[in-house]
Parts: sequence; structure tokens; C-alpha cells
Amino acid sequence: MLATERRKWYLGFGIVLIFFFVLLIIVQANWYWSFSLIGMLAALGIYDRLQRKHTLLRNFPVLGHMHYILEFFRPEIQQYFVASDDSERPFDRKTRTIVYERAKGIADTISFGGDKDIMKAGYEWALHSLAPKQHSNVDSRIIIGNEQCTQPYSASRLNISALSFGVLSKNAIMALNLGAKKGNFLHNTGEGGLTEYHLQGGDVGMQVATAYFGFRTEDGNFDSEKFKQQANLANVKLIEIKLSQGAKPAYGGILPKEKITPEIARIGGIAMDKDLISPPTHKTFSTPEGLCHFIAQLRELSNGKPVGFKLCIGKKTEFFAICKAILKTSIYPDFIVVDGMEGGTGFAPAEFVDSIGMPLQEALVFVNNALLGCDLRKHIRIIASGKNATGFDMVRMMALGADIINSARAMMLALGCIQSKQCDNDTCPVGVATQNPRLFKTLDISDKSERVYNYHTSTVKSFTELVGAMGLENPSDILPSSVMRRINDYEVRGFDEIYEFIKPGCLLDPETVPAQYKRFWEAALPDTFTCVH
Repeated sequence: MLATERRKWYLGFGIVLIFFFVLLIIVQANWYWSFSLIGMLAALGIYDRLQRKHTLLRNFPVLGHMHYILEFFRPEIQQYFVASDDSERPFDRKTRTIVYERAKGIADTISFGGDKDIMKAGYEWALHSLAPKQHSNVDSRIIIGNEQCTQPYSASRLNISALSFGVLSKNAIMALNLGAKKGNFLHNTGEGGLTEYHLQGGDVGMQVATAYFGFRTEDGNFDSEKFKQQANLANVKLIEIKLSQGAKPAYGGILPKEKITPEIARIGGIAMDKDLISPPTHKTFSTPEGLCHFIAQLRELSNGKPVGFKLCIGKKTEFFAICKAILKTSIYPDFIVVDGMEGGTGFAPAEFVDSIGMPLQEALVFVNNALLGCDLRKHIRIIASGKNATGFDMVRMMALGADIINSARAMMLALGCIQSKQCDNDTCPVGVATQNPRLFKTLDISDKSERVYNYHTSTVKSFTELVGAMGLENPSDILPSSVMRRINDYEVRGFDEIYEFIKPGCLLDPETVPAQYKRFWEAALPDTFTCVH
């Protein structure tokens, strides 16, 4: 029996048991009901003693079920009655409240002072200026597209990260895209591919993942003609090649067969009778140079739209190999999306979620350094993806090297997600991450699109207010020294003191390669991802 089925059974049993106890009280212990209840409990006790799957129930018939009933309700009890405002993960209650309030258009101001422990190690803040700028003068958009791109895109500093139809319901996808249309920001399709639900008028970033959903041949290879048809749609503004993602790098995507509908199978060109596990690597290329040539191919097929790639950083040598391939081929990606291990809207094995991949902050610093050291930064935008929800989150990421922020889970919260963590069970209670019509049909597209728009608008406004308070009009001028972090009770440091930022072009001269990167840089080769480091 599946875990979700067991949970439903225990819940049902608990409800029935409570019903009988209440009924017994109502009829004042009528003998008929008393014997009926005793008979049911006796039958259950005999079954518990005879079954062999649960030792607890064999040792403690009937009473042992209370353990499973309480275990079933534990997440709700923990979330609503036990956890503090700052203790929940991945998003604490305070952050979720900010998203909900902004999405609903409710004032998110705080009175009587903040309640964060500013003396706690890890506490961070931005440095303000005595010559602040008006936030209305702060530039909240940035161009994606280098000299090799003929259709550059003016992007918002905050956009919707990869969210696939299949993981999310069609109502959720439509609400997101309509919100993006109202707010003039980008909606990434995720690896599930472009669908009619992504085409509600909002700008779209089309992801090209390892399974090539939507533009694949019968044997799962890349179909350039199908891709060309979709990539040249007016709403498609850029193309993102997914190498890996934060929640499960080097693992591929997972879509349980329970969530594969005939519609999803038709759109993606897949079967319905088994879990879909997209491959961990691409078939169209297998080397860093191959990636560069694929970028050039997609740019040509899309008539010059921005093309980049997304990855979670693992081995540093492999990213240096990509940098060397870019230098060798002179094919520049327009952007790189850096996904931290803390990212992930769907589901993945626990070991991958908790123990694989580089955290976003360290990954951003490394990618920014690598591009600076190769003198490539001027050609490439860096997009940060992974657990960003507030204006200060955006400032923090830009201090570490990002140009743009992508957010998925915060956008899901704006849709009404309650962090019930049932994305993999097709039982999302608010209709966001489910293909169950009974659940997703109640998600009002018009209302939720307005909430997504409100959240984006309020968060970008908060971000520009912070940038203005820092005395800046261009967020690209945010420096590592602009953000401080408490180290302990007696010490605080700026990001420039915590992380090491290298000089432009220093990796191009063997005499100036920084010591911490030397062995990784020297081991990297442009024609292979295989390395010893």
C-alpha cells in the first residue's frame, strides 16, 4: 500500500472511531451501540494480532493505531501549533506571510520594531546611504542578449523560474502566465515544455531539457523542426538549456505515472504506464564544446533570440571546461542560470535534496569569478535561482554576482501554496501541484493571476526601495561590500571580506591564476567534462 493510501486509511479510521465515540455519548451508552463499538474494536484487535507487517500493532492492538493517527497529523500540528515564525523549512512562516500579504495586496509593514535576533550569527543587512535615491528612478529591468544575439530581451529583475505543466496544474500555469502578462515579466516553462497554458499572453522562457519534451523524436532525440516552430512564437523571448537543477543535479527529472494524463502524454510525446524519468544528460552533445555549438544552433533556429543554460554547480573543473570551450569557440551564451542546491519545486530523492550540489551563494561567487577571470562576464548575464522571495533576497544575490533573480516556490506561494509538501502525491490541497481535476478546478485563474502580479509588483518595489536607500539607481552597481553578515557576537564582515573575488582576466595568464582555482583551471579541457578534480 502506498504511503499516501495508508495516510488516508488512518485518517478515515480515526474519523470513524471519533464518530462512534461521539455517537456513544449522544445515545448515552445505549447497549446496542456499546456492543457494536466493542465488537468493532475486538475485531480490529484480532486483526492487529494476526497481521505481520507492523510489530507495534501486534504488541499493542488497537492502541497502536493512535501512533499512526498522530503521525498523520504531525505535519499540520507542527506547522500550525508548534513551529515558531522562523523555524520552518524551506520557507519559514514569516517569509510565507510576506508573500501572502503582498499577493493579496495587504500592507506588509511591521510595527513596534523587528523581531529578528540581530546578534545571531548569519544575520545579514544592507548598507544604506546618507544620499539615497528615489526608488522610482531605480532601473528595475535589464537587457539579456550579447552581440551574437539579434533579438535581445528587456527582462524584469525578478521572474518566474522553471515550473512545468505536469508538476503544476494547468490552472496554476495559466494563472502564472497571466500574472506575468500583467506585470511584464518572464515565465519559464520548465522541462515539461511549452503548452497552450503557457501562452496566455505573458513573456515565456522556453526550457530545453534532457528529454526534449514538446520537440522530441519518437526515440527521444532533439527535433530541430518542432523546436523551431515553438521557439519563433512571439511570446517566446529566450531559450534555456537545462544541464542540471538544484534539487536533483545529475539526476534528471521525475514525473510519477499517477500524474501523467493523456494531455501531458500528448504534449510531451511520452507514455502513460510508467514513471517518467528524463535522462540526466543531453543526447545532442556530450562535451563543453558541444554545448557551445548547441547554443549556436538554438540561437540560429530561434532567429537570434537569447540562449543560455542552467546548472547547479558541482565539480569546479567542469565549469572551467565550459569557460575554456566558450573561449575556444567564441560562442557566448547570453545568460547562465545558477541554481543552488536549496532550489526545487518538485520532488527528488532525499539524499540529492540534502547532500548534492553547491549552495547558491557559494555557486554565484564561483560562477561570477570564473566568468570575470576569463574576461567573459561582459558577454553573459547571471541569473540566480533558488529560495529567493523578498527584495532583500534580491539585493543579497546581486551583491554576490547575480544580474537577475528567478523564483519558483515564492510564485507558487503567491498562487496559494500552503507548503503542505504533497507535490509528489498528486494531492496538493490547493490545486497548484496536482493533476486531480477535483483539486485544481477550484483554483481561480483570474484571482490567482492577480495575486502573482501583486506579489511581483510589491517585491520589485521593495527591491528598488532598498537599492535607492543604498544610494544607487542601477542595481548592477551593488557591490559585495554593500551587504554585511554577522559572524559572531563580536564580529561582522562584508561579503567582500567573506568571499574572495578575483580580478578580470586573471585566469588567462598562467602567472596570475589565483591559488584556490589553479588545480581546477589547469585540469579543465574544452573537449571533455571528464576530469580528476
